[in-house]
Amino acid sequence: MITVADGLRICLQIAGLYGLYLTGVWIQTTFSLLIPGSIIGMLILLGLFATNIVKTAWVAQGVSLLLRHMPLLFLPVMAGAVTLGHVFQGSGAWLFIIVLVSTVLVMVVSGKITDVLIQRRETS
Repeated sequence: MITVADGLRICLQIAGLYGLYLTGVWIQTTFSLLIPGSIIGMLILLGLFATNIVKTAWVAQGVSLLLRHMPLLFLPVMAGAVTLGHVFQGSGAWLFIIVLVSTVLVMVVSGKITDVLIQRRETS
């Protein structure tokens, strides 16, 4: 059972991660970079981890919650693909297959990488 304090902590952690995302988007927009803002935000977070400015424990609960619900975060991608049926007519049916397979691959690979990282963390 999650306590109120845990719930607030998780909300703050996710808000911090979202803040890094927004910072990355701002940097990308301001400097007209080709790298997506989300990637820039992740690089900022990596830098904060590498310099020990931010400890992984400070965002662990929020990240854990997001990872548990990761498949739900990929549903909008598929919903968007389904609504563009006219694009997928004829030879575009291959596009639908590619989108479906790539979405499943991203989910599987992300899950496997997460499992490996969790196992490494538990053994060290």
